[in-house]
Amino acid sequence: MKISLIIFVSFSLFSASSYPNEICNNGKAGDYPCKQINLEAELDLGKLGIHSNQGNDIWGWTDPLTLKEYAIMGLGNKTSFVDITHPKDPIYLGDLPSQTEASIWRDIKVYQNYAFIVSEASQHGMQIFDLTLLREVRSSPIQFENSAFYNRFGSAHNIVINEDTGFAYAVGTDTCDRGMHVVDIKNPLYPQFSTCIDRDIFEDTSSYQALHGEDYTHDAQCVLYHGPDTRYQGHEICMCANADTVNIVDVTDKSQPIQISVKKYSGIGYTHQGWLTEDHRFFILGDELDEKKFKHPTKTLLWNVEDLKNPIHHGTYVHSTKAIDHNLYIKGNLVFEANYDAGLRILDASDIENGQLKELGYFDTLPRRNRPTFDGAWSVYPYFKSGSIIVSNTDGRLFILRYEQ
Repeated sequence: MKISLIIFVSFSLFSASSYPNEICNNGKAGDYPCKQINLEAELDLGKLGIHSNQGNDIWGWTDPLTLKEYAIMGLGNKTSFVDITHPKDPIYLGDLPSQTEASIWRDIKVYQNYAFIVSEASQHGMQIFDLTLLREVRSSPIQFENSAFYNRFGSAHNIVINEDTGFAYAVGTDTCDRGMHVVDIKNPLYPQFSTCIDRDIFEDTSSYQALHGEDYTHDAQCVLYHGPDTRYQGHEICMCANADTVNIVDVTDKSQPIQISVKKYSGIGYTHQGWLTEDHRFFILGDELDEKKFKHPTKTLLWNVEDLKNPIHHGTYVHSTKAIDHNLYIKGNLVFEANYDAGLRILDASDIENGQLKELGYFDTLPRRNRPTFDGAWSVYPYFKSGSIIVSNTDGRLFILRYEQ
């Protein structure tokens, strides 16, 4: 196990932002089009510390001891850490370099007080970083090292963590037929391989099979199910986006995971990522390539999953934009979507039972255009108790935002 090191390279905490504290007024916050979302601060993490020209995933951590809030943002060749406790004056703390080489894809999730980081970089494996080390930073920026490392896979597209069970699901790895590589992380510094969820589980005769195999999982959400389907209450269920199908898998028994259902839908471009509503009755899904393939406006797909064996495409919300939808997360009745060229979109899901969503606010992190390209807002993290919302941009910029209801 590698011991975490902190290398001090400066003498004071580094605070840097542009366009701080811009109120959304008359449709603009600074240079950015907006509706009911204020800009607290913006940092160009690509130009700080270890330079990078590519931003990707983002996640957050709240220190249970100090209650400080931190943004954890992936970039091409590093993961950056920013103290956003005072959102108008964020503090850039430093970087954890990529385990191997640079990659467009880097993904982060948090379990307990540890960040778990994967990348499509060759032989990258899973970096594990003790986030409590951020408490010790007295001068910045700092170059950090791993607290632990997991090498049972090399590249991975994404990492999914069920915080209730202590299992991580690396998806799109170079193992497990590119299905889900399951790791027991209940002892975060000593992760243990658990099982593969692969072609022995997934049943799919998809057209995408020729490229990635019928068992390829691009993204997923794994939960302890508490929805209305009594057959599965208390079970660990994974909602998988498998490129051109929605797959629902019972992973309660790691020695014998069971596929509950697999569904296609009309107008498939690329089944990318989705999230369950908090009552586990509905699944909101983004298709990453339908806008580009079919030349229609941004669409968000609504699924009724009250019967896990028979998920139903329940409705489609059509946005006013032409952007590609990417990552979305749900908090209460609010859907937070990072939609590339269109930036952050906040939708009201309180009428989802009738197949309806409603846009409440937006913040366009790439104001110069509105096209179906892979530039702009990559992902969003909306779960801080303070109400701060963080968004990562593909150009390496971190946005700290606040929704004014």
